[in-house]
Amino acid sequence: MNTQIDGVDYGPLAQLLGKWSGNIGLDIAPDADANPDKSPFTNTLVFTTAGITENAEEQILVAIKYHHVVIKIESGHIFHDQIGHWLYEPETGNIMHSLTIPRGVCLLAGGTSETVDDKTIFDVKAIAGSDSYGIVQSPFMLEKAKTNAFQMKMEVKADELSYREVTSLHIYGKDFEHVDTSTLQRITYEQD
Repeated sequence: MNTQIDGVDYGPLAQLLGKWSGNIGLDIAPDADANPDKSPFTNTLVFTTAGITENAEEQILVAIKYHHVVIKIESGHIFHDQIGHWLYEPETGNIMHSLTIPRGVCLLAGGTSETVDDKTIFDVKAIAGSDSYGIVQSPFMLEKAKTNAFQMKMEVKADELSYREVTSLHIYGKDFEHVDTSTLQRITYEQD
């Protein structure tokens, strides 16, 4: 795959560009007693180019932006709407994933990407309290549904994308691993 778009080398992020759709996702979230509640979902992910950013005339980052919408199959209602960026630092190979959800939670996760055969694997993590790859949340969320850690592993092979996302929560007085998994197919390849 050509990673150059309008004179910008998007590196491994170029494989994410386009609109993706999946109907075989599974959300394992806490119910009111912090027991696992399994909900199948459909989801759409749209990745578009965002260009180059320069920090302090020293660091070059290449960015793509995204919008992720998740709909419960049972009700047909949107239960997760997320926006953010994926960043690639060509000099170091570092990958960063920033995200915001409308529950009063934002985070910046960091990690790596690697290519194995014809599959690219992105693996990023964030931990509450970290000065570099951390989590910021509202006072309500800190008290009622604190996010302690986040990890996302995403694999892309041609026009198939799969991910496993684990959010470590302290909710309803218990620790809980909220897990989302899905496989999506690329519907369109959009460069911007």
